[in-house]
Amino acid sequence: MARPTPLPDTLQQLPFTVYESRALGVTEKRLRAKDLADGGRLIYLPQGRVIDLRDRAKVLAAATPGAWVSHQTAAELTSLGLPPWMGGDPVHLSKPHELPRVRRSGVVGHRVHVIPGEIGEFDGIPISLPPRTWLDLAAVLPLNYVIAMGDQLIRIPRPQFEGRTEPYAYKEGLRLLIRQHPNMKGVEKARLALDEMRVGADSYPETFLRLAMLDAHLPEPELQVRLDPSNPWSPTADLG
Repeated sequence: MARPTPLPDTLQQLPFTVYESRALGVTEKRLRAKDLADGGRLIYLPQGRVIDLRDRAKVLAAATPGAWVSHQTAAELTSLGLPPWMGGDPVHLSKPHELPRVRRSGVVGHRVHVIPGEIGEFDGIPISLPPRTWLDLAAVLPLNYVIAMGDQLIRIPRPQFEGRTEPYAYKEGLRLLIRQHPNMKGVEKARLALDEMRVGADSYPETFLRLAMLDAHLPEPELQVRLDPSNPWSPTADLG
């Protein structure tokens, strides 16, 4: 039995769209070979290959002109964090209001109003940037999670671990974002969360501990307290 012609190297291990295969000269007959599986409309993948969230999101966005990864999927890919009951399947894709909603197996489609600067790129994937992801998810997250995700936006990153030196957002920028979307579902919850967000909570548990202390009517703790405030290399406590 004749073996199928090898695929181009860039298509060997990853799911790919029919657009990508055509651009590389792969014929329709080759796409029907038994070493490839149908990954859904306009998508092919190596037979038996289990693909992760990043690969699924990337190929689904590529197969859906005008769409970008958003909501829960964007939060997972950018490590903003989600409650344990969220995440995984399906992939969330958004389109502008003027385009039809994405309708595809394994996808939750959204039609949204966006303004310039709210969509970017992550590892070659068009995606909602973290501040917009936070605002999108404010409609479906409990308030304490909206606060905790907001703390992740405004915290000071650690360049040696994260490869960035600036926060994802500042509170004034988030206030502007809220003002630009006055009729968006969840915007009031985002506004409430913004008042409770603090720079210095480096994880969801740190935020939840701070909120629990406030609920117990204890004084609000300081965050990232240095043992020696005059020494930038001094050890710090998460709160105190």
